[in-house]
Amino acid sequence: MDLENKTAFITGGASGLGLATARNFVAAGAKVFLYDLNADSLEQAAAEFGDSAGWQAGDVADEEAVKQAITAATEAFGTIHINVNSAGIGGAARTVGKDGPMPLTKFEHIIRVNLIGTFNVLRLCAEVMQTNEPQTEDQERGVIINVASVAAFDGQTGQAGYAASKGGIVAMTLPIARDLAKRGIRIMTIAPGVFETPLLASAPDEVKEPLIAITQFPKRLGSPDEFAVEVAHIVNCSYLNGEVIRLDAGIRMPAI
Repeated sequence: MDLENKTAFITGGASGLGLATARNFVAAGAKVFLYDLNADSLEQAAAEFGDSAGWQAGDVADEEAVKQAITAATEAFGTIHINVNSAGIGGAARTVGKDGPMPLTKFEHIIRVNLIGTFNVLRLCAEVMQTNEPQTEDQERGVIINVASVAAFDGQTGQAGYAASKGGIVAMTLPIARDLAKRGIRIMTIAPGVFETPLLASAPDEVKEPLIAITQFPKRLGSPDEFAVEVAHIVNCSYLNGEVIRLDAGIRMPAI
């Protein structure tokens, strides 16, 4: 699917990987609707794109809030062709630590935002996508791109909740591809390694340097722009479906 004149619904669109994706899409002639928690950051991000962007603040796991945002996106731009789900949270805690077992509410919150939130958004976007006119000779109507993490495969100490949430995103990719095949909708997942998002960019060298050391090549943090290029490649290449791509410079995370 070509990006020109398409509309993308992007969660986590106010910063980091989501904002880089939005910039790349708009440069390619697409419209973007940004969805995130922070209204001020969203307004600032959307202002960069002028009439090519809309936005709404809300929780990805809130069904009604997402429905309202999707309605706003379709009213502004007519439909949704692409959904990129980059919203997510961390939250390290050992299964059993010095103060006892990991609070169940913490585990539930991570799963709710990262896994349930991702599924909530993609299913509602897919409902809109299935009504699109075919965009390619293959009768393609939509593309969904989820964001997991290398933690889905290499979860570190204290990452039980985070790894479970991202592992769930990985595991549901193929069955969702099978579910949506007859509707002309593809789904892919990207599992990023260590990227220079605002959170990591502000971290001290003693945090970043050990992470860079365990990448294979190139020896650096990933750029959000490189993530955005990969997202665009998935949209453009219609034979990519039901798979997970590690975007990680060959990193394999150690236990700690």
